[in-house]
Amino acid sequence: MTRGTGRGAGSAAPRSVDVARLAGVSQKTVFRVFNDEPYVSADVRRRVLDAAGQLGYRLNNAARALASGRTRSIGVVTPGTALYGPASLLMGVERIVRDTGYALRVVNTMEGDPAGVAGAMDALLDQGVDGIVISEPIDEQADGKAPSLRLGVPVLVFGAPPPVTGPTALTAGHGADLMARTATEHLLDLGHMTVHHLAGPQRWYAARDRLEGWQAALTAQDREVHPVVRGDWSAASGYRAGRELAEDGGVTAVFAANDDMAIGLIRALTEAGRRVPEDVSVVGFDDIPVAAYVTPPLTTVRQPFDAVAQEGLKRLVHAIENPEAEPLPPSDPPVDLVVRASTAPPPPSRKTPARGRRTASRAAKSQQE
Repeated sequence: MTRGTGRGAGSAAPRSVDVARLAGVSQKTVFRVFNDEPYVSADVRRRVLDAAGQLGYRLNNAARALASGRTRSIGVVTPGTALYGPASLLMGVERIVRDTGYALRVVNTMEGDPAGVAGAMDALLDQGVDGIVISEPIDEQADGKAPSLRLGVPVLVFGAPPPVTGPTALTAGHGADLMARTATEHLLDLGHMTVHHLAGPQRWYAARDRLEGWQAALTAQDREVHPVVRGDWSAASGYRAGRELAEDGGVTAVFAANDDMAIGLIRALTEAGRRVPEDVSVVGFDDIPVAAYVTPPLTTVRQPFDAVAQEGLKRLVHAIENPEAEPLPPSDPPVDLVVRASTAPPPPSRKTPARGRRTASRAAKSQQE
């Protein structure tokens, strides 16, 4: 039997050296053409592409990595959790990374492991990633002081995880304190004398930011800052907190650090005979899909997960592909308060008169003088 000379189904795939030979150029020139590098003449580029088309050649990722020094992959360090916020941010990152033409490498950290972030980044660097995204919302250090982590590739940090140094260190996803402040001010603007807070676990950076925003809003208007009630992000913990808050007849407004806890809180208040929003107004945070369909529909702050992921990844890819250029500047995330039926003015006996608010303001100013 005579072996055919054409490239049939069983023949070897064409290689870059085959393209170079047919086009009459070096193998390095083939790589330059397929990586869109400059200093290649239009005639040479046309000959290489014609030869590649004739042979059915495509530059694979491994060859591209050898030619460019990059693997076109981005690593992500993220907690292994199904909570809405971290999971939604990870989904946004996955969509954006794939749209940019990069491969994605994900390493989950384990809650309670102080060395988890460092170990995850080591694993990603061993895979040769071109950049790393850290979406690590938990402070695992007992003393609150995380070690500085040094990387040899650009890094994008969502929220406020441990400090990182490297060629380019970018941050995105800040602004939860401003969103929490907006939620609290919404309740104050309705006439509530003060706002109680159902906080998340304080090992989470997001919970700290939301508590700080709530406290800042009250302090700015000289309102009483009550001790917080703490939950663990779950609806069950919100329910327990609601039973506690329902016993205090002075509570007319509550800002919960996430929607799940807000929903549990409303259930407990309702069972205790405290109507929402007639007796107690409630604001959540996140705008989970079910928030619009609970009873009453929940007023909440919508987190811009996709917008944050898109802006952050755009800046990271720019840093990877333009190592000598200045980093792209960050932008402030939008604040989107979704007002539904769980908030209303307080009962008449609990309203803060406008005159009273002005008097308190004048008193504070007099003390400063």
